[in-house]
Amino acid sequence: MKQSRVFLFLSIIVLVFSSCATNSKSSPAPSSYIKNEGSDTLVNLALAWAEKYQMEHPDIQISVTGGGSGTGITALINGTIDIANASRAMTADEINTAKSAGFDPIQFVVARDAIAVIVNPNNPVSNLTLKQISDIYKGLIKNWKEIGGEDRPIVKLSRESNSGTHVYFLQTVIRLGSKTDTSIFSSDTLLLPSSEGIIAEVSDNPNAIGYDGLGYVSPQVKVIAVAKDDSSPAIIPSVDSVNNGTYPISRDLYIYSHGQPTGIILAYLQWIQSTEAQQIVTQLGFVPIVAAGSGK
Repeated sequence: MKQSRVFLFLSIIVLVFSSCATNSKSSPAPSSYIKNEGSDTLVNLALAWAEKYQMEHPDIQISVTGGGSGTGITALINGTIDIANASRAMTADEINTAKSAGFDPIQFVVARDAIAVIVNPNNPVSNLTLKQISDIYKGLIKNWKEIGGEDRPIVKLSRESNSGTHVYFLQTVIRLGSKTDTSIFSSDTLLLPSSEGIIAEVSDNPNAIGYDGLGYVSPQVKVIAVAKDDSSPAIIPSVDSVNNGTYPISRDLYIYSHGQPTGIILAYLQWIQSTEAQQIVTQLGFVPIVAAGSGK
């Protein structure tokens, strides 16, 4: 009986060590982690980049979340993420706050984008000038019949104020690029939390007008051709019209790092600017950077 108990005890020890050895061999090596947050315009592209990069580098884990450019920049300043996606450049105040927190944010241009002005497919209006769009969002033009459409009230849609797209549209379209203009969105503008929400609302509402990044535009909405002024041709947003500068509402898209990047962060950002990663930019409907540069 005693020998049987000893044998059983030794057998249990062997099984435990065998199990530990097996688990040690099958467990993946500890991964390096990159936390990425920010622009909703960039989130789908950032997710696609992360998925591709992790397939090629299984020792790297990349977390991607949206929330808006302002949210990402704030998280970067607070030191809770490694890199922030932004559909607008950081403001002077944000840069100064980052410096007060002990670091210089480094800017990387990672793609380009056009802001498409969209309406319901049943809306007969096809062309607008920047001034007309500005006047619509200021509340000066209230009915589609004032700009060649049907006798319908205009329902204005926008992203929320923490969105970089909202900020860019305010500065470039509503204020027409003027640094002294203090115009804001009309108080009856409906603020939606996502790019997908704007697409859905415009596709359902024949009175609506909205704006969205080119990569989010679907066949369920109609894209308006935009003219710089009354004497300029109206241009549809596309890769070509962004790259040749003829479409008047286009912008760079950015990633900001927490100081000068090194190690796995630098390697990832360099890959994003590579030909391989820029092919994903094209596949998702954005505009690849013409000349991949280093951080500014």
